[in-house]
Amino acid sequence: MPVNWERIVQQSLQGETIAREEARAVLELPDEALFDALRAAFEVRKVRFGKRVKLCVLQNARSGLCPEDCHYCSQSSLSTAHIDKYPLMATEQLVEGARRAVEAGAVRYCMVTSGRGPSDEDIDQFCEVTRAIKRQHHLEICVCLGLLTEAQACKLKEAGVGWVNHNLNTSRRYYPEICATHSYDDRVQTVKNVRQAGLMTCSGGIVGMGETDEDVLDLAYAVREMQMDSIPVNFLHPIKGTPMAAYDFLTPAKCLKILCVFRFLNPVSELRAAGGREVNLRSLQPLALYPANSIFVEGYLTTEGQQAEAARQMIEDMGFEVETATLTMPTMAPVECGMRKA
Repeated sequence: MPVNWERIVQQSLQGETIAREEARAVLELPDEALFDALRAAFEVRKVRFGKRVKLCVLQNARSGLCPEDCHYCSQSSLSTAHIDKYPLMATEQLVEGARRAVEAGAVRYCMVTSGRGPSDEDIDQFCEVTRAIKRQHHLEICVCLGLLTEAQACKLKEAGVGWVNHNLNTSRRYYPEICATHSYDDRVQTVKNVRQAGLMTCSGGIVGMGETDEDVLDLAYAVREMQMDSIPVNFLHPIKGTPMAAYDFLTPAKCLKILCVFRFLNPVSELRAAGGREVNLRSLQPLALYPANSIFVEGYLTTEGQQAEAARQMIEDMGFEVETATLTMPTMAPVECGMRKA
Protein backbone atom coordinates (compact mmCIF):
# COMPACT_ATOMS: atom_id res chain seq x y z
CA MET A 1 0.00 0.00 0.00
CA PRO A 2 1.20 3.60 -0.57
CA VAL A 3 2.54 5.23 2.58
CA ASN A 4 1.04 8.55 3.65
CA TRP A 5 4.05 10.03 5.43
CA GLU A 6 2.29 13.21 6.52
CA ARG A 7 -0.42 11.18 8.22
CA ILE A 8 2.07 8.87 9.92
CA VAL A 9 4.09 11.79 11.27
CA GLN A 10 1.03 13.64 12.55
CA GLN A 11 -0.46 10.54 14.18
CA SER A 12 2.83 9.70 15.82
CA LEU A 13 3.36 13.21 17.18
CA GLN A 14 -0.21 13.28 18.49
CA GLY A 15 0.34 10.03 20.36
CA GLU A 16 -2.01 8.04 18.16
CA THR A 17 -1.24 4.44 17.25
CA ILE A 18 -0.08 3.95 13.67
CA ALA A 19 -2.26 1.40 11.91
CA ARG A 20 -0.59 -1.97 11.59
CA GLU A 21 -1.00 -2.05 7.82
CA GLU A 22 0.86 1.26 7.57
CA ALA A 23 3.66 0.05 9.84
CA ARG A 24 3.87 -3.10 7.72
CA ALA A 25 4.08 -0.97 4.58
CA VAL A 26 7.10 0.83 6.03
CA LEU A 27 8.88 -2.50 6.59
CA GLU A 28 8.01 -3.54 3.01
CA LEU A 29 9.15 -0.31 1.36
CA PRO A 30 11.38 -0.69 -1.69
CA ASP A 31 14.90 0.31 -0.77
CA GLU A 32 14.78 3.30 -3.12
CA ALA A 33 12.07 4.79 -0.87
CA LEU A 34 14.18 4.40 2.29
CA PHE A 35 15.00 8.10 2.53
CA ASP A 36 11.30 8.97 2.63
CA ALA A 37 10.99 6.84 5.78
CA LEU A 38 14.10 8.36 7.32
CA ARG A 39 12.92 11.90 6.68
CA ALA A 40 9.55 11.16 8.28
CA ALA A 41 11.17 9.42 11.26
CA PHE A 42 13.43 12.41 11.81
CA GLU A 43 10.40 14.72 11.87
CA VAL A 44 9.14 12.69 14.83
CA ARG A 45 12.54 12.29 16.49
CA LYS A 46 13.46 15.97 16.45
CA VAL A 47 10.36 17.12 18.34
CA ARG A 48 11.44 15.26 21.49
CA PHE A 49 15.18 14.93 21.07
CA GLY A 50 16.27 17.57 18.57
CA LYS A 51 19.62 16.54 17.10
CA ARG A 52 20.99 15.16 20.37
CA VAL A 53 22.62 11.72 20.42
CA LYS A 54 23.11 9.97 23.75
CA LEU A 55 26.23 7.81 24.08
CA CYS A 56 25.96 4.74 26.29
CA VAL A 57 28.65 2.34 27.47
CA LEU A 58 28.16 -1.32 28.41
CA GLN A 59 30.19 -3.10 31.07
CA ASN A 60 30.16 -6.90 31.00
CA ALA A 61 30.20 -7.31 34.77
CA ARG A 62 29.96 -11.12 34.74
CA SER A 63 30.70 -13.08 31.60
CA GLY A 64 29.69 -16.53 30.46
CA LEU A 65 28.71 -19.54 32.58
CA CYS A 66 25.00 -18.83 32.04
CA PRO A 67 22.45 -21.65 32.56
CA GLU A 68 19.94 -20.11 30.13
CA ASP A 69 19.70 -21.41 26.55
CA CYS A 70 19.15 -18.17 24.58
CA HIS A 71 20.09 -19.18 21.04
CA TYR A 72 21.54 -15.81 20.04
CA CYS A 73 23.90 -15.43 22.99
CA SER A 74 27.57 -16.33 23.12
CA GLN A 75 27.31 -16.68 26.91
CA SER A 76 24.43 -19.19 26.98
CA SER A 77 24.54 -22.83 28.01
CA LEU A 78 24.30 -23.83 24.33
CA SER A 79 27.21 -21.72 23.17
CA THR A 80 30.68 -23.03 22.38
CA ALA A 81 31.95 -19.57 21.43
CA HIS A 82 35.41 -18.64 22.63
CA ILE A 83 34.74 -15.80 25.04
CA ASP A 84 36.16 -14.56 28.31
CA LYS A 85 34.43 -16.15 31.30
CA TYR A 86 34.68 -14.64 34.75
CA PRO A 87 32.64 -14.14 37.93
CA LEU A 88 31.14 -10.84 39.04
CA MET A 89 33.73 -8.09 38.88
CA ALA A 90 34.87 -6.39 42.06
CA THR A 91 33.30 -3.09 43.07
CA GLU A 92 36.53 -1.26 42.24
CA GLN A 93 36.57 -2.66 38.70
CA LEU A 94 32.98 -1.60 38.05
CA VAL A 95 33.61 1.90 39.40
CA GLU A 96 36.69 2.13 37.17
CA GLY A 97 34.47 1.16 34.23
CA ALA A 98 32.26 4.13 35.04
CA ARG A 99 35.28 6.42 34.93
CA ARG A 100 36.16 5.11 31.47
CA ALA A 101 32.56 5.63 30.35
CA VAL A 102 32.75 9.27 31.42
CA GLU A 103 36.01 9.67 29.51
CA ALA A 104 34.30 8.22 26.42
CA GLY A 105 31.63 10.91 26.67
CA ALA A 106 28.86 8.55 27.78
CA VAL A 107 25.81 9.80 29.63
CA ARG A 108 24.63 6.30 30.59
CA TYR A 109 26.64 3.41 32.04
CA CYS A 110 24.99 -0.02 31.89
CA MET A 111 26.37 -2.93 33.92
CA VAL A 112 25.33 -6.35 32.63
CA THR A 113 25.62 -9.83 34.12
CA SER A 114 25.14 -13.25 32.58
CA GLY A 115 22.82 -15.60 34.43
CA ARG A 116 19.14 -16.22 35.05
CA GLY A 117 18.88 -13.54 37.70
CA PRO A 118 20.82 -11.89 40.52
CA SER A 119 21.40 -13.24 43.99
CA ASP A 120 20.82 -11.04 47.03
CA GLU A 121 24.59 -10.64 47.24
CA ASP A 122 24.67 -9.44 43.62
CA ILE A 123 22.00 -6.84 44.38
CA ASP A 124 23.90 -5.62 47.42
CA GLN A 125 27.08 -5.23 45.38
CA PHE A 126 25.36 -3.31 42.58
CA CYS A 127 23.82 -1.02 45.19
CA GLU A 128 27.30 -0.41 46.63
CA VAL A 129 28.75 0.17 43.17
CA THR A 130 25.99 2.59 42.22
CA ARG A 131 26.45 4.67 45.38
CA ALA A 132 30.21 4.81 44.76
CA ILE A 133 29.73 5.90 41.14
CA LYS A 134 27.18 8.54 42.09
CA ARG A 135 29.63 10.05 44.56
CA GLN A 136 32.19 10.52 41.79
CA HIS A 137 30.35 11.02 38.51
CA HIS A 138 27.18 12.49 37.04
CA LEU A 139 26.11 9.37 35.16
CA GLU A 140 22.84 7.66 34.43
CA ILE A 141 23.11 4.14 35.85
CA CYS A 142 21.44 1.19 34.18
CA VAL A 143 21.74 -2.47 35.14
CA CYS A 144 20.84 -5.62 33.22
CA LEU A 145 20.76 -8.53 35.66
CA GLY A 146 18.23 -11.00 34.30
CA LEU A 147 14.91 -11.82 35.95
CA LEU A 148 14.22 -9.45 38.85
CA THR A 149 11.70 -9.40 41.68
CA GLU A 150 10.03 -6.16 42.68
CA ALA A 151 11.88 -6.22 46.02
CA GLN A 152 15.22 -6.45 44.24
CA ALA A 153 14.26 -3.63 41.91
CA CYS A 154 13.28 -1.48 44.90
CA LYS A 155 16.71 -1.93 46.48
CA LEU A 156 18.38 -0.90 43.24
CA LYS A 157 16.21 2.20 42.97
CA GLU A 158 16.95 3.23 46.54
CA ALA A 159 20.69 2.99 45.78
CA GLY A 160 20.40 5.35 42.81
CA VAL A 161 19.97 3.04 39.82
CA GLY A 162 17.79 4.80 37.27
CA TRP A 163 17.14 2.23 34.56
CA VAL A 164 16.88 -1.54 34.33
CA ASN A 165 17.34 -3.21 30.97
CA HIS A 166 15.40 -6.39 30.31
CA ASN A 167 14.54 -6.92 26.65
CA LEU A 168 11.40 -8.67 25.47
CA ASN A 169 13.68 -9.73 22.58
CA THR A 170 11.03 -10.83 20.09
CA SER A 171 7.31 -11.47 19.72
CA ARG A 172 5.36 -13.67 22.11
CA ARG A 173 4.70 -16.08 19.20
CA TYR A 174 8.35 -16.49 18.25
CA TYR A 175 9.87 -16.49 21.73
CA PRO A 176 9.87 -20.32 22.18
CA GLU A 177 12.06 -20.55 19.05
CA ILE A 178 14.88 -18.58 20.70
CA CYS A 179 14.74 -19.71 24.34
CA ALA A 180 13.24 -22.58 26.37
CA THR A 181 14.62 -21.98 29.86
CA HIS A 182 12.40 -18.98 30.56
CA SER A 183 9.34 -17.53 28.88
CA TYR A 184 8.21 -14.32 27.26
CA ASP A 185 5.90 -13.83 30.23
CA ASP A 186 8.86 -14.10 32.60
CA ARG A 187 10.39 -11.14 30.78
CA VAL A 188 7.15 -9.16 30.82
CA GLN A 189 6.85 -9.73 34.57
CA THR A 190 10.37 -8.44 35.18
CA VAL A 191 9.55 -5.26 33.25
CA LYS A 192 6.41 -4.85 35.36
CA ASN A 193 8.43 -5.37 38.55
CA VAL A 194 10.90 -2.72 37.44
CA ARG A 195 8.13 -0.24 36.71
CA GLN A 196 6.31 -0.98 39.94
CA ALA A 197 9.52 -0.19 41.83
CA GLY A 198 9.59 3.25 40.22
CA LEU A 199 12.56 2.57 37.95
CA MET A 200 12.73 3.54 34.29
CA THR A 201 12.24 0.67 31.86
CA CYS A 202 14.77 -0.16 29.16
CA SER A 203 13.39 -2.91 26.95
CA GLY A 204 13.44 -3.67 23.26
CA GLY A 205 14.62 -6.65 21.28
CA ILE A 206 16.79 -8.33 18.71
CA VAL A 207 15.92 -8.54 15.03
CA GLY A 208 17.44 -10.90 12.49
CA MET A 209 16.81 -14.12 14.45
CA GLY A 210 14.59 -15.70 11.81
CA GLU A 211 11.43 -13.92 12.87
CA THR A 212 8.89 -12.62 10.37
CA ASP A 213 7.92 -9.01 9.75
CA GLU A 214 4.77 -9.74 11.76
CA ASP A 215 6.94 -10.72 14.72
CA VAL A 216 8.89 -7.47 14.39
CA LEU A 217 5.61 -5.56 14.40
CA ASP A 218 4.34 -7.53 17.41
CA LEU A 219 7.46 -6.50 19.32
CA ALA A 220 7.20 -2.86 18.26
CA TYR A 221 3.56 -2.68 19.31
CA ALA A 222 4.30 -4.51 22.58
CA VAL A 223 6.93 -2.01 23.70
CA ARG A 224 4.55 0.80 22.76
CA GLU A 225 1.73 -0.75 24.78
CA MET A 226 4.04 -1.15 27.78
CA GLN A 227 5.27 2.44 27.36
CA MET A 228 8.95 1.58 27.59
CA ASP A 229 11.07 4.57 28.57
CA SER A 230 14.11 3.39 26.60
CA ILE A 231 14.05 0.98 23.66
CA PRO A 232 17.23 -0.70 22.41
CA VAL A 233 16.89 -2.28 18.97
CA ASN A 234 19.61 -4.87 18.52
CA PHE A 235 20.55 -6.41 15.19
CA LEU A 236 21.71 -10.01 15.44
CA HIS A 237 25.48 -10.32 15.25
CA PRO A 238 25.89 -14.03 14.43
CA ILE A 239 28.66 -15.48 16.58
CA LYS A 240 30.46 -18.73 15.77
CA GLY A 241 29.57 -21.35 18.34
CA THR A 242 25.96 -20.22 18.85
CA PRO A 243 22.88 -21.85 17.29
CA MET A 244 22.38 -18.72 15.18
CA ALA A 245 25.93 -18.57 13.86
CA ALA A 246 24.83 -18.94 10.22
CA TYR A 247 21.91 -16.51 10.35
CA ASP A 248 22.21 -13.75 7.78
CA PHE A 249 18.77 -12.23 7.25
CA LEU A 250 19.34 -8.49 7.57
CA THR A 251 20.34 -5.78 5.15
CA PRO A 252 21.32 -2.23 6.12
CA ALA A 253 18.13 -0.88 4.56
CA LYS A 254 15.95 -3.38 6.45
CA CYS A 255 17.57 -2.38 9.74
CA LEU A 256 16.83 1.28 9.07
CA LYS A 257 13.20 0.58 8.17
CA ILE A 258 12.80 -1.32 11.43
CA LEU A 259 14.22 1.63 13.38
CA CYS A 260 11.77 3.95 11.62
CA VAL A 261 8.81 1.75 12.62
CA PHE A 262 9.94 1.73 16.25
CA ARG A 263 10.25 5.52 16.17
CA PHE A 264 6.80 6.08 14.66
CA LEU A 265 5.24 3.85 17.31
CA ASN A 266 7.30 5.24 20.20
CA PRO A 267 7.70 8.97 19.58
CA VAL A 268 8.69 9.99 23.11
CA SER A 269 10.81 6.98 24.09
CA GLU A 270 14.56 6.89 23.81
CA LEU A 271 15.37 4.74 20.79
CA ARG A 272 18.80 3.13 20.70
CA ALA A 273 20.54 1.62 17.69
CA ALA A 274 22.13 -1.08 19.78
CA GLY A 275 24.12 -4.30 19.40
CA GLY A 276 25.09 -5.40 15.91
CA ARG A 277 24.73 -1.90 14.49
CA GLU A 278 28.23 -1.88 13.07
CA VAL A 279 27.99 -5.37 11.55
CA ASN A 280 24.56 -4.96 9.96
CA LEU A 281 24.34 -1.28 9.03
CA ARG A 282 27.93 -1.04 7.85
CA SER A 283 28.41 2.12 5.75
CA LEU A 284 24.83 3.21 6.43
CA GLN A 285 25.41 3.50 10.20
CA PRO A 286 25.14 7.32 10.22
CA LEU A 287 21.59 7.14 8.85
CA ALA A 288 20.45 5.40 12.04
CA LEU A 289 20.67 8.80 13.74
CA TYR A 290 17.56 9.97 11.91
CA PRO A 291 15.19 7.66 13.82
CA ALA A 292 17.40 6.78 16.82
CA ASN A 293 18.62 9.24 19.43
CA SER A 294 21.09 6.95 21.20
CA ILE A 295 23.90 4.51 20.42
CA PHE A 296 26.38 2.31 22.26
CA VAL A 297 30.09 3.00 21.98
CA GLU A 298 33.23 1.13 23.01
CA GLY A 299 31.87 -2.31 22.16
CA TYR A 300 29.31 -4.76 23.50
CA LEU A 301 29.39 -7.70 25.89
CA THR A 302 31.56 -10.13 23.93
CA THR A 303 31.97 -8.31 20.61
CA GLU A 304 33.75 -5.17 19.51
CA GLY A 305 31.97 -2.02 18.40
CA GLN A 306 32.53 1.53 17.25
CA GLN A 307 34.92 3.45 19.44
CA ALA A 308 33.81 6.69 21.07
CA GLU A 309 36.06 8.98 19.04
CA ALA A 310 34.81 7.56 15.75
CA ALA A 311 31.21 7.78 16.96
CA ARG A 312 31.59 11.42 17.92
CA GLN A 313 33.08 12.18 14.51
CA MET A 314 30.19 10.38 12.80
CA ILE A 315 27.66 12.34 14.85
CA GLU A 316 29.30 15.68 14.08
CA ASP A 317 29.67 14.85 10.38
CA MET A 318 25.91 14.23 10.22
CA GLY A 319 25.14 17.59 11.81
CA PHE A 320 24.00 16.10 15.12
CA GLU A 321 25.42 16.79 18.59
CA VAL A 322 26.64 14.51 21.34
CA GLU A 323 24.37 14.78 24.35
CA THR A 324 25.98 15.79 27.62
CA ALA A 325 24.63 15.69 31.14
CA THR A 326 23.47 19.30 30.76
CA LEU A 327 21.61 18.44 27.54
CA THR A 328 19.92 15.33 28.90
CA MET A 329 16.15 15.60 28.90
CA PRO A 330 14.51 15.70 32.35
CA THR A 331 13.50 12.29 33.68
CA MET A 332 10.30 11.54 35.53
CA ALA A 333 9.89 12.81 39.06
CA PRO A 334 11.11 10.45 41.80
CA VAL A 335 8.53 7.88 42.84
CA GLU A 336 8.48 6.09 46.15
CA CYS A 337 9.51 2.48 45.66
CA GLY A 338 6.57 0.24 44.97
CA MET A 339 4.20 3.10 44.17
CA ARG A 340 4.52 3.45 40.39
CA LYS A 341 1.60 2.08 38.43
CA ALA A 342 2.23 -0.93 36.20
